[in-house]
Amino acid sequence: MRKIIYWVHASIDGFIAGPNGEFDWPAVGPELFAYSNGINEQVDTLMYGRVVWDFMAAYWPTADADPETTDEHARSFAPYWRRTPKVVVSRTLEKAAWDARVIGANLAEEVAELKREPGKDILLTGGAEVAAALTDLGLLDDYRIVIHPVVLGGGRRLFLEPKDRVGMTLVESRTFDSQTVMLRYERRP
Repeated sequence: MRKIIYWVHASIDGFIAGPNGEFDWPAVGPELFAYSNGINEQVDTLMYGRVVWDFMAAYWPTADADPETTDEHARSFAPYWRRTPKVVVSRTLEKAAWDARVIGANLAEEVAELKREPGKDILLTGGAEVAAALTDLGLLDDYRIVIHPVVLGGGRRLFLEPKDRVGMTLVESRTFDSQTVMLRYERRP
């Protein structure tokens, strides 16, 4: 059965977006970039909530269009993003472009079925609401939280209030570029 990997960037004080929704603070260096690319090799489906989807669909289709771009991440991830199947979790969106299907009417059944499909793992990027819902349903398997050297002082919290306590086991911790720390947890049975 496929796993769902939750890949999320957070501030030291536990926010995934600033007070005005800003996401201009992650410190991504070459080591973190390489690790992120390695995750892409483990998955064959990308998953987003509606808010993150709108951001991704507005940026990644043409992120590498400028031949003068020096952004290595844009040059390598944009083609991967375009060709990789995507799932958008939304109760309001009816359809999505860029090889994306929309689920959400019956989240528990739809995600359980998605996990039973053949293939590699599924990567959920950002999205506190989707992560909280999947955590509450016991469907999120692998939490990879990258802590960045910034205090935002407010914004969107990393974790919304869960229905119940969720036990985790630390399976990996790494420092990247002498500035960020990735904490990888698996849900305890």
